[in-house]
Amino acid sequence: MKKIIVILALVALPMLKAGACTNLIVGKNASTDGSVICTYNCDGFGFAASLSYSPPGSHAPGEMIALRGWGPDAQVHYIPQAPYTYSVAGLMNEKQVSIVETTWDGRKELHNPEGWLGYFTLMQLALQRSASAREAIAVMHQLLQEYGYSDTGESFAVCDKDEAWIMEIIGKGEGRKGAVWVALRVPDDCVCAYANASRIRQFPKARKADKKLGFCVVPGVCMYSSDVISFAREMGYYDGPDKDFSFREAYGPLDWGAIRYCEARVWSFFRHHYDTAVMDSYLPFLNGDLSEHDALPLWIKPNAPVSYRDIQNDMRDHYEGTALDMTTDASAGPWASPYRNQPVNFEASDGTKMFRERPIGCQQSGMTMVCRMRSWLPDALGGISYFNLDDASMVAYVPVYCGINRIPEPFRRENNDISVFSTRSAFWMCNFVANMVYPRYSAMIGDLREAQTELEDYYEADQAEVEKHAATLTAGELSDFLTVKSISYTDRMMRRWDKLARLLIVKHNDQIMRPSKDGEIIPGRHTSPAYSPAFIDAVKATTGDRYIRKEVR
Repeated sequence: MKKIIVILALVALPMLKAGACTNLIVGKNASTDGSVICTYNCDGFGFAASLSYSPPGSHAPGEMIALRGWGPDAQVHYIPQAPYTYSVAGLMNEKQVSIVETTWDGRKELHNPEGWLGYFTLMQLALQRSASAREAIAVMHQLLQEYGYSDTGESFAVCDKDEAWIMEIIGKGEGRKGAVWVALRVPDDCVCAYANASRIRQFPKARKADKKLGFCVVPGVCMYSSDVISFAREMGYYDGPDKDFSFREAYGPLDWGAIRYCEARVWSFFRHHYDTAVMDSYLPFLNGDLSEHDALPLWIKPNAPVSYRDIQNDMRDHYEGTALDMTTDASAGPWASPYRNQPVNFEASDGTKMFRERPIGCQQSGMTMVCRMRSWLPDALGGISYFNLDDASMVAYVPVYCGINRIPEPFRRENNDISVFSTRSAFWMCNFVANMVYPRYSAMIGDLREAQTELEDYYEADQAEVEKHAATLTAGELSDFLTVKSISYTDRMMRRWDKLARLLIVKHNDQIMRPSKDGEIIPGRHTSPAYSPAFIDAVKATTGDRYIRKEVR
């Protein structure tokens, strides 16, 4: 039988790696309504991370699929296609399985550029071939063993409508296929987070590997590659007893950057949902003092159930109200901005090495999503990716159902060219607004928050009617209905953001503020936005009496 070669676009992103991402995870009993939730801020300059779609399908024996690496010159490899593949919209498939990621590099010598699978291709293949989170982990293991892993250390949140798992993997170096990995189930009543640092330390051990699966399983709790400890011994990373083995210490030990730029994001998220005094006891750790704490908890049980709207706002965090608050010192400028220019590390004129904070919300996000999986609804309706292109702080999250059969136009790759501005592009409309707000943050952010809240309130309120109507539809009708709904929601966001952009340029023209209401300019006297107190004090301290008003004699 002649082989059919199938070339699939497995990559939702342009051929560029995202350098620093954040994932938040919520177990079903930790959420307000029983949802499992995971999130993704895909951070890295210079790309528009559009929303992809791959349809479901049955595939004939001998059918092949192309694996493309990063970059236009990457070699193409062909592997057998699965007998059946599920549809995937973004990073959630039709069975409400979601996989999101964050990179942590780890030991450089374990990078194997000869591997066929990068992390994003691995995610896409697992989503196409898996009906549950556990199956997705097993699929990724099998693919890694057969075709090799080409990236550095990586963490995945692998979730479905019932369970949330965290999985850490790293390769074995040049000339060695496969990867070492460990996966832990997040307790249903807990929340967890990842931010570019390995976080799994000790984990439960099985007596022996599962022969059928080819890896070790502690039922319902833990899965891991059978050589995860023996390989560390072979490489000289560990020589203690198995029971004390720590994946992080062996494969991704912390340094200053991993603590302050990465673990600090986890700390701030936990602080939103736990005793603040307890979490503040970790501040010395965040400053590099490991004498009292040498790690954050892997997960916490929140003080109160967490809603998906809470999580959306957590994705916008800049350490506000904490000891790391980015809006309260002179570096925030006259408009109390939580944003800082690159680079993260810099030097003072006297050679002092300095840094800036790296929060969850940041200007370099190519896209942001909050994946919500609901077991009590049909899969097509139960799975929602709240999505948009650009910084979570500066966008409204648009509901996109996992049961759609095409992507809304403003989120499609062809409409989001990083080199060409377009009002048809969600990336460019969101960036158009954001880049007006960044330099005059305290003056403009209220207008953006008004539009953001208006849209997200509308989307939430509309869900009851959507679910009521969905109950009357056949499966085929439901897919079409949810597609039209997702397109309608996206178009509504684009119209509101166009209105917001026009308001901002008129209301704040020449750095004054004209009065407005409900997104419209209204008659009245203009005012001048106030400088932040920290900025005023810094100007006074550095300029002496130059700007002090004096009495005329």
